[in-house]
Amino acid sequence: MTTRGENGIAVFLGGVVPPSKAEEHMAEQIGGLLATAKFTLLHGGYNGLMEAAARGAAAKGGTIAALSLSSKREEWGEFNVYVTEATYLKTLGARLDHYFEHADVVVAMGGGVGTLHELTAALYYAGNIRPLPVWITGSSALNLLSFLKQEKWLFTSPTRPLGFLTEIPTTPDFAQALSGLLADTDGSEA
Repeated sequence: MTTRGENGIAVFLGGVVPPSKAEEHMAEQIGGLLATAKFTLLHGGYNGLMEAAARGAAAKGGTIAALSLSSKREEWGEFNVYVTEATYLKTLGARLDHYFEHADVVVAMGGGVGTLHELTAALYYAGNIRPLPVWITGSSALNLLSFLKQEKWLFTSPTRPLGFLTEIPTTPDFAQALSGLLADTDGSEA
């Protein structure tokens, strides 16, 4: 079970192949900001953007939790060296449920089809199950979001407001959003 940081759990969604060095650097900075704000970083636990975010969180003394599938333990290999705790679940559905039931904020960056699946699950969850802030950051994820909106895969309607969704183009913007989240909750719970 994931240990809840002082301000909660930030689920980080990002791919094993960073879209660019700039996005890898951004993920590391985001991990550091989340740890400084006393969030537990919960992610898949592997390499790429996940490892960059974990490296940033570890540099600030944060808790880095990995969540993976028990059936993929051997195939997917070891977690990145920054992981401080791990949870294995039996099914993909259980993994996604765990992510979003425990999340206080979801941060999504670029990735492959696995990250896309997690992101669309987060969007569905936040729009239909319970309000959950979903922050899209990094040029790859922002480009995807723009495409989803342009092609009407994602749109606002009276029954599907998108108030949970925030586009965050830069690291300073991320820091500002994080500050706002903490202020909205008086720092007691995110």
